[in-house]
Amino acid sequence: MKPKVTIIMATYNRSKYIVETLNSIQSQVFTNWECLIIDDGGSDTTIDVIAPLLEKDRRFHFFKRPDTYIKGLPGSRNYGLDLAKGDFIIFFDDDDIVHPQNLEICVEELSKQNVFFCRYLRNVFFDDFDYNFEFSKEYTSFFVTKSHVEKLLINELPFNSCAVMWHRECFKENRFEEHLMYAEEWELYSRILSSDIKGISIEKCLFFGRKHANSNTGEFYNNNPIRRASKKEAILLVIKNLKDKQLLSSSLLRYFVTLATDFREYNLFTQIITLLELSIFERIKWQFFYSTFPLRLSVYKLKKTFRKI
Repeated sequence: MKPKVTIIMATYNRSKYIVETLNSIQSQVFTNWECLIIDDGGSDTTIDVIAPLLEKDRRFHFFKRPDTYIKGLPGSRNYGLDLAKGDFIIFFDDDDIVHPQNLEICVEELSKQNVFFCRYLRNVFFDDFDYNFEFSKEYTSFFVTKSHVEKLLINELPFNSCAVMWHRECFKENRFEEHLMYAEEWELYSRILSSDIKGISIEKCLFFGRKHANSNTGEFYNNNPIRRASKKEAILLVIKNLKDKQLLSSSLLRYFVTLATDFREYNLFTQIITLLELSIFERIKWQFFYSTFPLRLSVYKLKKTFRKI
């Protein structure tokens, strides 16, 4: 039977956690799925520890990323997208836990609504996971459209990589940028949403992310240069997409110029201004904003401290 949902899981040296993750997938209430496990060239015992599951449950499929896709999470996911057979696509990480109702609820929402994705809530956990799930189907929801792109980008409406189920049509002309080693989903998901599609966001937690220092996010906040350089490149790609679609508002530009103060080693501000081809007046205005931002931020923090006294 053709699977309704394709789960794409890129993996790299996660033999310690992946079996627990796959067990949570196997426990899904909705059963018509395939799970494509894409190995990104790991060197641990992942294939050995998952071999019994592969043998017992033929919905799991193991592949090694071919060299025609760039090494890394984006390339592995793109390979999975090219293999996928399902009408709906969802990305899961190899060290997290999936709520048993995840696929069931998302498929129901995508089937009854004229929407192209279903976004849901994600919580995080450390160490051992508490399997005391909440099984209610009572939750609020709201539609998400192109007008929410700014909220996605400033993380007011976060689109976590594993907290959205997509209609496969969303990837017909959209793929992950394979050279990005961080913020690749932030860039891609904002690009998809800016294409004027509608989705639904439900206020129910259906995914649980394991937090540890070896994750891409953990490495970024520990100032890993590869992750930081990738975020800089992702920012430029996002700005170019918004410019091409005439969606770059003044408030978003202010946000990106502010972000550029944290990427001075890459001269990001100059790259942004050059990309936008601004007039001389606009260049001067944003140069002043950029140059004075650290001072204004210090004054703001000082005032905030005095208010607490």
